[in-house]
Amino acid sequence: METHRTGQDTDTTGTVKAQATRRGGGDPGARGRTTIADGVVEKITGMAARDVVGVHAMGSGMSRTFGAVRDRVPGGAKSGVTRGVKAEVGEKQTALDLEIVVEYGVAIADVARDVRENVVAAVERMTGLEVVEVNIAVSDVHLPDDEDDEEPEPRIK
Repeated sequence: METHRTGQDTDTTGTVKAQATRRGGGDPGARGRTTIADGVVEKITGMAARDVVGVHAMGSGMSRTFGAVRDRVPGGAKSGVTRGVKAEVGEKQTALDLEIVVEYGVAIADVARDVRENVVAAVERMTGLEVVEVNIAVSDVHLPDDEDDEEPEPRIK
């Protein structure tokens, strides 16, 4: 007896099952490569670090000052979100360097641990990259009587 394939399979109960046609073979979601720019990882890192209680700002005082000036120039440099963040991104892994300013009175070791945990979770969830290290440099402590604004108050009103 000769059998002809019609593109359908029949199970033991006689029910016809649809046969999936795969062109090119394999999972369609695995075809091709995805690359993630350093700047993307830096933005995710900056946002995740800023979400941690006890982090006042990102970057050193000097980089924040220059950043404030750059932000005022049309077509200025990179986003304020990435200030104080440097990412090295490979095919499957990333390493991160952060420079933060903490609030006075917080336990710096606890803030650093919380920043690491939040950053690793956010970057790995959003990019699928393995975060191999998060280096944190605390460049300053923000005192309660320090001005929050980086620009001085105008002398005349």
